[in-house]
Amino acid sequence: MLPPVFAPSPWFFRFGAVCGLLCGLFIGLPGAIEAFTGETTATSFVLGLSPAFATPLLVALHLRQHSHAGRAGTIAYAVNLIGLGLFGGAAFTLNMALFGLDDTTLEEVLTGTTRVALLGSAIVFAVGTLLFGLSMVRTGLFPKVPSWGYAVMLAALALLGPLPDSVFSSLVHVLAGASVAWLSLSLRAWVRSAGDGGAVPGAAASVSMP
Repeated sequence: MLPPVFAPSPWFFRFGAVCGLLCGLFIGLPGAIEAFTGETTATSFVLGLSPAFATPLLVALHLRQHSHAGRAGTIAYAVNLIGLGLFGGAAFTLNMALFGLDDTTLEEVLTGTTRVALLGSAIVFAVGTLLFGLSMVRTGLFPKVPSWGYAVMLAALALLGPLPDSVFSSLVHVLAGASVAWLSLSLRAWVRSAGDGGAVPGAAASVSMP
């Protein structure tokens, strides 16, 4: 048996909730703006930053429910975490480094193994968010609507990435961002209701690994 791992402090859950709220805003607001203006340098920049704030939220959500989610929930978290790393890097590159390229150059860059890698990262992320979202629905520790939104809208967001921008893709961005922000607020409300006196209820005092 490995030694027990200390439970995170309430501060970490608050940190995850704040990061998640920023992530939701950084997904939803550009999507709403792009429905009227199309993709711009500013909206692309903000979208590129959003994955960086998603990771602390994902870890906090998992720690909130890990004792209730079972092995399936842990596997879902692992797939989601790996997918977030892959797709987050792809989204950062596309929105930050490649946004200013003309269509001809972009088409030359996004061919062969690069296209396969981008598509693969989107698929892993979509599967991970679907599984983790369903695990949140199953545990019932978070509101059902944003849990389903996390499962469906974030997966759709990844799969719509290779397609041209449209009003529909903007709507998916808005709904995905709203779901992430709602989950973040729910996590923050739970921490506040639990109080700051030591370990937070619902996150086990220790986690033992066989």
